[in-house]
Amino acid sequence: MRRLGTGIGWRPEIAEAVERMPGIDWVEVVAENVCPGHLPRSLLRLRERGVTVVPHGVSLGLGGADRPDEGRLTALAERAEALGSPLVTEHIAFVRAGGALTASPRLEAGHLLPVPRTRDALDVLCENVRIAQDALPVPLALENIAALFSWPGEELTEGQFLSELVERTGVRLLIDVANLHTNHVNRGEDPAGALAALPLEAIAYVHVAGGVERDGVWHDSHAHPVPRPVLDILTALAAGVEPPGVLLERDENFPEPAELERELDAIREAVAAGRATGSTAGGATGAPALGGARTGGVGVLARPVAGPLAGVRERVGVAQAAVLSSLVAGTPVPEGFDRVRMGVQARALAAKRAGVVAKVAPELPVILGAGYREAFLKYARQRPMRGGYRLDALDFAGHLLKLGRPGGAGARRALRDWWLDRSGPAPRKRGLVERVRRRRT
Repeated sequence: MRRLGTGIGWRPEIAEAVERMPGIDWVEVVAENVCPGHLPRSLLRLRERGVTVVPHGVSLGLGGADRPDEGRLTALAERAEALGSPLVTEHIAFVRAGGALTASPRLEAGHLLPVPRTRDALDVLCENVRIAQDALPVPLALENIAALFSWPGEELTEGQFLSELVERTGVRLLIDVANLHTNHVNRGEDPAGALAALPLEAIAYVHVAGGVERDGVWHDSHAHPVPRPVLDILTALAAGVEPPGVLLERDENFPEPAELERELDAIREAVAAGRATGSTAGGATGAPALGGARTGGVGVLARPVAGPLAGVRERVGVAQAAVLSSLVAGTPVPEGFDRVRMGVQARALAAKRAGVVAKVAPELPVILGAGYREAFLKYARQRPMRGGYRLDALDFAGHLLKLGRPGGAGARRALRDWWLDRSGPAPRKRGLVERVRRRRT
């Protein structure tokens, strides 16, 4: 199978521009945002031209204490098959906690959260990865994530954690160099040290993205230009191995197509600089092409886990539930965590919820006007997500209505109508009286 080359994250907002961009070898699509039976025409046209499409999952939560959800695995497999993809990717993260395993309320983060780099967490992650590999029709690659906080008592560095994960499961790696930069700023981790410890032969491809620093905290926004330090990390990586693929991620604040093309050119130049440096120093070995065994061609070391994994899952689950509860439900921050950083993370989660809910339910900011964001953030501080963002929008609207808000009768009536139309199995059928009433108001 051919190498991936240079790609860009496909988003509906830039779909037409991506189709016209020169030198795009492949695209990545958020798996949860496409339906196998109704693929966007833009993606179909790209596939007809021979452009590879890779589904990138964000909701499996393989780093969570529970076993992977069968329905989510099936959905990811269906998307890989519908897109004819050579592999699928996900994250080394947890996105939910609680539930039956810990006899506590089920909590959703709505975001990727870091797993503790401990032996317990690694044991759970390895088993979850093997379960996922067995359920997927193509190789799996996992991404290192950006983090705003660190776990106390970690036993492994990021490089050690990833190396042992690959050794024990054969999973491929999706290395996000922007996330290495984020963790350097936020957690003091050395990108060079992380790269030196990585099993370079396991790299499937590389993510590059921009972010922004506020008050000494780097936010991996995917909404800003790629900064020079991130490109420098990419060059350092390319000096050690020629990555099979490199992809530019952009999720918001999309610039003009010409600006995106300039960023792609900068990425190509950074890789070329690394290859030149590696060739001079005798490095930059070629990474294996994708394909072959479902483990991605990386040797697997069978390493039995000492003790019953059920107990390990419970320990990891209790710790993750306590952390997530402090972030989304207002419970105390667990001992040993940086309370300031946990506060930053909690506010970031609430802000992301507000932004995504405004996208999936655009009527709410219209009905509530300028007060939407403040009202949602106040709601989110104490009320965690129960499910996806659409349910979150309904819960938010129902919460406001119970409080007798918004204050204006017209806005409150509009919010009530919106909630009633979406809270049942099907939109309400309005009769003549209702239509007349609505005309008069």
